[in-house]
Amino acid sequence: MNCIIIDDDKTARQLIKQLILKTEGMLLIDEFSSAIDAIKYLNANDVDLIFLDIHMPTFSGFDFIQTLKSPPKIILTTSDKDFAIQAFEYDCVVDYIVKPITKERFKKSLNKIQLLKDNDLASEKVEGNNSFIYVNISKRLIKINIPDIYLVKAKGDYIIIKTNARNYLVHSRLNKIEDKLPSYLFLRIHRSYIINISQIVDIQNNSVLVGKTLIPIGRAKKSELVKKINLL
Repeated sequence: MNCIIIDDDKTARQLIKQLILKTEGMLLIDEFSSAIDAIKYLNANDVDLIFLDIHMPTFSGFDFIQTLKSPPKIILTTSDKDFAIQAFEYDCVVDYIVKPITKERFKKSLNKIQLLKDNDLASEKVEGNNSFIYVNISKRLIKINIPDIYLVKAKGDYIIIKTNARNYLVHSRLNKIEDKLPSYLFLRIHRSYIINISQIVDIQNNSVLVGKTLIPIGRAKKSELVKKINLL
């Protein structure tokens, strides 16, 4: 995976560089102290991943993202904890690391990158007859693309199917839709929740963040989830 570093702090760049050099499958192709210089580089070159500092003189990391028409995957690095919610409003942002960056936290970010890769492969697998489902809502059959589903929640005699575009309230049981979702992409982590594992943002203790929703993990399901996410 080709990557670049954008950070006005030389020490921070050096630390990330050392972590990249020690990681198999990653190639650092350049580093920049100026976001403007990085934009010029990206106008002529393609990269897979950017390690991007938020706070830089005259041109912030968020300013930088907004200039890119088709941004690659981005891991934000910062000493400020207060911009995490704003950061994940950008689809290209994979993770948000608070400095100083540790080896363990770096590996966790790369794991999220791997999940996205797995999702791309999963999307290819479901292209065809199993790429969508139909649900009956108010006597209408509505088509939902399976990779777009990030969460299914049980609610009495109904289920709520959540996608980034909208939510669907369907008269059905959780185990019925569970049988129709591909097991390599979805996991029932609680008696009331099924998640798309490629949409996981963070896992901590006995909960998982999917999109912007924090969901409890059933005690018996935690080990199964860890196996599925391809933990480094």
